[in-house]
Amino acid sequence: MNSFGQIFRVTITGESHGKSIGVVIDGCPPGIPLKVEDFFNDLKRRKPGKAGTTKRIEDDFPLIESGVFNGYTTGSPILIRIENRDTRPKHYDDIKDLARPSHADFVAYKKYKGFNDYRGGGHFSGRITVGIVAAGVIAKKIVSPIEIKADIYSIGGKKQYEDLVKEVAAQGDSIGGIIECVCKNVPVGLGEPFFDSVESVISHLVFSIPGIKGIEFGAGFRCTEMRGSEFNDIIVDKSGKTQTNNSGGINGGITNGNDIVFRVAVRPTATIFKPQETINLKTGEKDRILPKGRHDSCIALRMPVIVEAMTAIALADLKLLSLKDNLF
Repeated sequence: MNSFGQIFRVTITGESHGKSIGVVIDGCPPGIPLKVEDFFNDLKRRKPGKAGTTKRIEDDFPLIESGVFNGYTTGSPILIRIENRDTRPKHYDDIKDLARPSHADFVAYKKYKGFNDYRGGGHFSGRITVGIVAAGVIAKKIVSPIEIKADIYSIGGKKQYEDLVKEVAAQGDSIGGIIECVCKNVPVGLGEPFFDSVESVISHLVFSIPGIKGIEFGAGFRCTEMRGSEFNDIIVDKSGKTQTNNSGGINGGITNGNDIVFRVAVRPTATIFKPQETINLKTGEKDRILPKGRHDSCIALRMPVIVEAMTAIALADLKLLSLKDNLF
């Protein structure tokens, strides 16, 4: 559905070319200082601007419509609305019946019986992540002193990727990348075994970001090439500090006091400016499509702050659950 969280509950609303994007945050403790300026930095980090990003420019000004009074959270649901102003829905009139390859167009049409908003992907669009980033700003305040930082690990398999992104964009194509996220000052004890393990909760949210196709914690898939004597993290003191961090800061689904470290794989943007074969959703006949519009050639470039936000939301819910159980 469109909500996540047992205590810190986030609900998203909106469509890519609709009137606005909205997010409701329920379960936020009262008394947290919060002003509109607190959102500016992270919302700016999500914006386009670099080579390979969309030419769609939105103000992304957060309108706090409830849950905050005299500069502090009240404990009631927080509603934040972000208006869409730079919309061009007519770009999609000519292709509304054509399923863009690897987009959600086909499944959305089938699942919602043709009533889905097809403009820019509607509710499936990466535009919706602006509300997630806003919720992440509040979640980061809740999890403090945990510090969450994500950055680009590689694009197209390269650490130096600027020229590659420009080349791909000039060809009308797209390219993927890897984002690495590190969480510092993590206490021991967050998470539960099995279904609410820290890996499970973070993965659930991270895979909710459009375009994520893989995740690995610590040594990740490289652990399949290691022996236990190489992989095992030797504990060096009673705080739980380890010599290595191949487990990514998590054992048995529970944080062990070391940094949480994980990486995510971001697919190439689905919309490319090259002719492709597809089908007509109305007739079922084969057709060809050449999309219009403004799209990122590399969505990974704008992904780090979104990964941070989802991680903060996951840890905020886990922290509040732990407080409820008097673990901290």
